[in-house]
Amino acid sequence: MGNILSLVGRPNVGKSTLFNRLTKTKEAIVDSTAGVTRDRNYGKSEWNGYDFSVIDTGGYVVGSDDIFEKEIRKQAAIAIDESDVIVLVVDGREGLSPLDEEIADMLRRSKKPFYLAVNKIDSPSNFLDYTEFYALGLETIFPISAVSGSGTGDLLDEVVKHFKKDADENLDDIPKITIAGKPNVGKSSIINTFLGYERHIVTPIAGTTRDSIYTRYNSFGFDFYLVDTAGLRKKKKVEEDLEFYSVMRSIRAIENSDVCIVMADASTGFDAQDINIFSLTVRNRKGVVLVLNKWDLVEKDNKTHKQYEELVKNRIAPFSDVPIIFTSVLNKQRIYKVLESAVQVYQNRQRKIPTSVLNDELLPIIQQTPPPINKDKVVRIKYVTQLPTPFPAFAFFCNLPQYVTDSYKRFLENRIREKWDFSGVPMEIYFRKKS
Repeated sequence: MGNILSLVGRPNVGKSTLFNRLTKTKEAIVDSTAGVTRDRNYGKSEWNGYDFSVIDTGGYVVGSDDIFEKEIRKQAAIAIDESDVIVLVVDGREGLSPLDEEIADMLRRSKKPFYLAVNKIDSPSNFLDYTEFYALGLETIFPISAVSGSGTGDLLDEVVKHFKKDADENLDDIPKITIAGKPNVGKSSIINTFLGYERHIVTPIAGTTRDSIYTRYNSFGFDFYLVDTAGLRKKKKVEEDLEFYSVMRSIRAIENSDVCIVMADASTGFDAQDINIFSLTVRNRKGVVLVLNKWDLVEKDNKTHKQYEELVKNRIAPFSDVPIIFTSVLNKQRIYKVLESAVQVYQNRQRKIPTSVLNDELLPIIQQTPPPINKDKVVRIKYVTQLPTPFPAFAFFCNLPQYVTDSYKRFLENRIREKWDFSGVPMEIYFRKKS
């Protein structure tokens, strides 16, 4: 299930810092829209066994104060509309502002669960500054420091009470394939092309979340649910909001799928927002197929295809074992290959390798190239097994798991990928203490 937490509030109150702490990332991801510079941050977080997406709605607007305040109100309205829980972040050093009061009032009227986090409470001298915010009439207030992390645990303990534990929704155990991407990359067109192939389409059924429509696609030997997000942006909102809506809807759809077809526009280049959607799919450990559409619009010579593919692989590294397909939906070029690849990636994600086979293949490699000695510690790996997870995960049992380096982890992942086909599928490798 998609669990979504949104951070709302005025700029410079520390939303991005809190976002970075929750998602354990170093920097906020920025996506600029013409005439407006704003942060569009979204990432994954986990607390007490609950997985959830975090959205930072913050940002700046060029223009007068009233446009600026109107934009923040609008962002809060979108967050209310699309999130499961909202955290209103305010600045404990600056104190209560009229805009804080207004957003709190909007949240109160929305009847959505929300919490107030008073940020920048980070020294004994200003410890009681948060008490001023009781004027908003809320019973519970969380004084926090997004920089040091103090107070954030108490806040998250409350937030996750509104989330559902991840339960793999069981729609006939048939692959659920989502098409995600920025607006105008051709998502609607490719879905219409798929569904226009044959009339054997079962009536669309309402999805298990309020957002996604599952359509059964059953022809040409394929059988899967297509999770349609493309038509979900028709809200009575101005143009600028479409990007944000599509992001929030894409997140829900990605979380409810097995394989994600990430579409990008080859004619405008594979940009930061495309990488973002790709990364989100990988962080959710879903299978992924990259589709570069509008290839008919790219001027080509005999090297173009290879060069473009290399460029994309460099941009999505380190996880680049991914099918990349160049399509023209308009000319119906390589559309069938997209479906074929998505189903293949689904099968790769289901692949289970017997423990005896894993050990026979990998232990000799480990013996030949053992983990590097780290801080004078010699790591000895005894055996390996695949874990019973919905995505490929492997546990390597050894004497000193804490001394295995990330580079050795990548080395083992690459050997697994060489031996077995896990193309398009993110995997996890764990080191566990052999008891």
